Amino acid sequence: MNSRSALIIRAVGLVVLSALAASPATAALAIRTWVSGVGDDLNPCSRTAPCKTFAGAIPKTAAGGEIDALDPGEYGGTAGSRAVVEITKALTIDGGAGTATILVPSGNGVLINAGSDDTVVLRNLSIHPSSAAFDGIRVEGGRNALIEHCAVSGFSNGIGFLPVGPMSLTVADTTVENNLNGMSVGTFGAYFARLTATHVRFDGNFTGIFMRDNALVFVSDSSASNNIDGFVARSDGGAAELDLENVSSSNNSNAGAVVFNPGAVIRLSNTSIEHNGGPGVVPIGGGLILSFGNNKFSGNAMGDGTINGPLVPK
Repeated sequence: MNSRSALIIRAVGLVVLSALAASPATAALAIRTWVSGVGDDLNPCSRTAPCKTFAGAIPKTAAGGEIDALDPGEYGGTAGSRAVVEITKALTIDGGAGTATILVPSGNGVLINAGSDDTVVLRNLSIHPSSAAFDGIRVEGGRNALIEHCAVSGFSNGIGFLPVGPMSLTVADTTVENNLNGMSVGTFGAYFARLTATHVRFDGNFTGIFMRDNALVFVSDSSASNNIDGFVARSDGGAAELDLENVSSSNNSNAGAVVFNPGAVIRLSNTSIEHNGGPGVVPIGGGLILSFGNNKFSGNAMGDGTINGPLVPK
């Protein structure tokens, strides 16, 4: 090869490398991206060229980054294999001050399936199905998740917290209504799903919160009303522990709280169980309902139910 040919080949190679460096496929992901009702998922998801859907923005957002909605709109898009919006990395999705909606045609609305060290935040979202769907928000993987200022209605599980490893979830300032289970919590392994719910309204569900094995749940400053049962804890071998503090469970068509089987316990502190259509509280098959003695029972159609034993504050 003569020197002229070598120079030509070298020049062509530099051009190709420059083109690859400028390619969107190799460009650095943005730490903050944007969606808009007038956006396009072919855009880079910048503030001036926003994407159309959260699903379209996630691949263009760096791990640990944030996606923000610029205006009210429907940001769900087409359902994927398991969910309309699937999150597999540390991420925040914020619907902003307007009404950011995810409409779910099938499957799950938002699936959180992140890494074991990841934190995922969902904020200011309204999630509803357009036809039969599973979970509004399904939480399976991550270290922590936060659901804040959201509304979820019309699903089998409004929020399904069924992690594949040890995980914590906080739900705050959120409404969960007209689902089969407002929240379903538990695991299928020897590790715990830890839920903290504060300022949450469970309304019109079959069950406000349904707990199963390996669930540790603390609910404060919240209400369960107009459900069939307010709260249900069931153990089939693993611990199912529910603490209610400053909570109202009222006007449910059956019971305010139900506990099934040894290993399941509900502890009541400064909680009101009132005007339910059945008994106030119901322990079944060796389940425990314990009281700190500072609770209020009144107007339950079949009586206050049974408290198995007292708890003495330490």
